[in-house]
Amino acid sequence: MINYALRKHALLVMALLIFSWVACINATAFAGKLLVYSSTDADNLKYYMEQFQKDNPDIKVNVVRESTGTMAAKMMAEKDNPQADFLFEMAATVALNMESQGMFHPYKPKGMDKILQSMTMQGQITITNDGATILKSIHIDNAAAKVLVEISKTQDDEVGDGTTSVVVLAGELLREAQKLMDKRVHPMTIIDGWRLATDIARKALISSAVDTINDKAKLRQAMVDVAQTTLSSKILSSDKNKFAELAVDAVLRLGGSTDLELIQVIKKPGGSLQHSYLEEGYLLDKKIGIGQPKRIENAKILIANTPMDTDKVKIYGSRVRVSSMNDVAEIEAAEKQKMKDKCLKIVDHGINVFINRQLIYNYPESIFASHGVMAIEHADFDGIERLAAVLDGEICSTFDHPELVKLGGCAVIEEVMVGEDKMIRFGGVKGGAACSIVLRGASMHVLDEAERSLHDALAVLSQMARKGRIVYGGGCSESLMANAIDKEVPSVAGKKQLAMEAFSRALRQLPATVADNAGYDAADIVANLRTAHANGDIRAGIDISDGSVGDMTKLGVCESFELKEHVLLAAAEAAEMILRVDDIIKCAPRERQQQGMPGMGGM
Repeated sequence: MINYALRKHALLVMALLIFSWVACINATAFAGKLLVYSSTDADNLKYYMEQFQKDNPDIKVNVVRESTGTMAAKMMAEKDNPQADFLFEMAATVALNMESQGMFHPYKPKGMDKILQSMTMQGQITITNDGATILKSIHIDNAAAKVLVEISKTQDDEVGDGTTSVVVLAGELLREAQKLMDKRVHPMTIIDGWRLATDIARKALISSAVDTINDKAKLRQAMVDVAQTTLSSKILSSDKNKFAELAVDAVLRLGGSTDLELIQVIKKPGGSLQHSYLEEGYLLDKKIGIGQPKRIENAKILIANTPMDTDKVKIYGSRVRVSSMNDVAEIEAAEKQKMKDKCLKIVDHGINVFINRQLIYNYPESIFASHGVMAIEHADFDGIERLAAVLDGEICSTFDHPELVKLGGCAVIEEVMVGEDKMIRFGGVKGGAACSIVLRGASMHVLDEAERSLHDALAVLSQMARKGRIVYGGGCSESLMANAIDKEVPSVAGKKQLAMEAFSRALRQLPATVADNAGYDAADIVANLRTAHANGDIRAGIDISDGSVGDMTKLGVCESFELKEHVLLAAAEAAEMILRVDDIIKCAPRERQQQGMPGMGGM
């Protein structure tokens, strides 16, 4: 395949030449050599070759220079089997003819982010490379494809990461199954072979897992390595060390809980991603009421979910007749007194901070201020649950029995500035089971993608914190499982061998995809990886930094065992389900039931 950036107008060829050259090199530099076809004059060619060799001394360039007619004839003869990597200057008419025959292909990198554009009037956009986000956003009309979307969603819900891997593996299994069916291998034979291969692969994966749960120091280091590996392909990759430590600290504060709702992510545009941080206390995106203390030390906090708006007349479902405005005033006074009594009951709990899920109106707010109680209104139910966990208190709705109420507490409550906004900070919290992560970035699109990336890392780490098992990444686990299957193939009789070999090839497609996305020669790397594992190097994987095969233990490329296991099993089950289908039948729409009284006929 020939990579090029040639344009239709000959005058633009030389102006765009350097750009096209660089674009081509990104695709071919991995091979260490480059074959160039050119019809330009020798002086121009020599100049560009010298400049290129200065910048790329490790790449050997072979140049074939011929006249325009000879070069055109040579390329037409090689149409079905192109040999050149790059075409350096060609007559525009000849180039256009070749382009019309599909001989030129522009360089397009793989594995980059996608822009999801909403078809609504607002035209909202989302920039992401998260597989689950992309798949659930695009319109899919194929019934079988919807099964793959569903397994990606399940992978995201259960593990948090690996959403792209599970779809790639399932798709490769189906691709291999199609090849076998073309050779008249029955689908049930393929399924039987797949089940054998899945069982062998799972046993190999279990045997390669490393348990770190009993050593806290080892567990933390393993969690950091897993987080860095998870973030390597995401927008946070440039600061993966910082965010890996941040994510590990946040998960360890949960104390073994997998409830990620306790980790609050606050997105504030401004600054850069490097300015993001983990708040050791807790941040609440609210403001302290007017006339109330702005700082409270040794806070005793009552967390409630109760209406605080009875300063207004509210008589529901009834009609009241009054003879004068004095009667209305008496009703309002009675309502006001009820609210005052309620506020005094709350104050009698011995508190200095009152946090309510619902709104707090002016009159009760003034009563709290007169008693030196800080009142904070908060209208988010999930937020109040998270706050109760952080402050080690309970949410109450009645105040007649103070001895039964568990108050929350913290060392200090104060207003702080986060970006350009005021927020309430709870420092020295009792519970410590929740925390806040403040994300800073150039725009909300960056922050949204950063939050999705961070969520994947947090989800994987929360699972790992409970079980502590890791496997090695960089294609190491997939190659290990594929080699285990290959060893057992000769002991299986019949056409099941073909299915098991197909399963092995599908597994090796995952490291091949990683190599492709990184811009390396996938076939060469996978072959070297296979050789390394065949020679007993079971920790060998892809070193993305230079496209070589390296030791994953030294590089610290680790992944969660639960993630890999779920990818393997989910992809195999989804592919098997689709393979069992021989036809798609569209069902008739449900008949509409006629409305009307019995015996009266329909409307």
